[in-house]
Amino acid sequence: MSETGNAVDPVRGTVSTAATHVAGAMTTLAVVDGRTPNAPGPDPLTVDSTVHPTEGFPVSRELLVTLFGDPFAVMNTVGLVAFALVGSTKAIREDFDLFGITIVGLAMAFAGGATRDVLVLRTPLALQSPIEIALGLFGVALAIALQVVLAAPDTHPITLVSDAIGLAAFATAGAIVATEAGVSAFGVVAIATINAVGGGAFADLLLDRAPFILFEDFYASCAVLGGLTYVVAGAVGVVGSTAAALCAAVTVATRLAAVTYGWELPTAGEIEPPTR
Repeated sequence: MSETGNAVDPVRGTVSTAATHVAGAMTTLAVVDGRTPNAPGPDPLTVDSTVHPTEGFPVSRELLVTLFGDPFAVMNTVGLVAFALVGSTKAIREDFDLFGITIVGLAMAFAGGATRDVLVLRTPLALQSPIEIALGLFGVALAIALQVVLAAPDTHPITLVSDAIGLAAFATAGAIVATEAGVSAFGVVAIATINAVGGGAFADLLLDRAPFILFEDFYASCAVLGGLTYVVAGAVGVVGSTAAALCAAVTVATRLAAVTYGWELPTAGEIEPPTR
């Protein structure tokens, strides 16, 4: 997220610990059976409700499939909640009202995915399912709750880790969709990156500032590396859940490392000519 450099020292230990847990969690995606994001889901007329064996209340199979039915669904769910939270904390920092907070949060959650869907010629998922909007609103509510209990939620490790997770989730979701659309290897990396950083760039425009990915921090580069990982994995025969897990793990690990160690790409002015 923007201006993370000032928060490097206070959160170094917490982010490093979180990185270990997040990277381990990403590998569990390898056990998810891969259903392509464009594959038909269950017929809504035949889906019934089942009772969870431990909780004892009805759980919609259709809802569970939508949220966690395949690698794309998992990444999309995680990314929407995480980025809605991060976008909302940006608006809270700028003292927006509740409506403004909601708009910026939803914009960060949906703008990248909507751009991705337009590029592959399909209707944006946000316009197809109310569940998508509900997930975004849940992320906004989490951000508002954090503001109540935390002094600086935008620089708190919870927000920094959420931002890294959202970046990884959306980079992976973009790579999956692009691969299913049959675009080139460059197209897979490009769409993965757009999916990952497009929402944040649009949120920055709503906040009346230049998108921070263009001039500071090591952020979009993490999504590029994740997209490249997905492409390379596919080229060597690693597909489905395993490729998704690798893409997400590389993206989140490099982003958390960048936050912890203060990585930044150099500007042109910082490049010195070779000495003779």
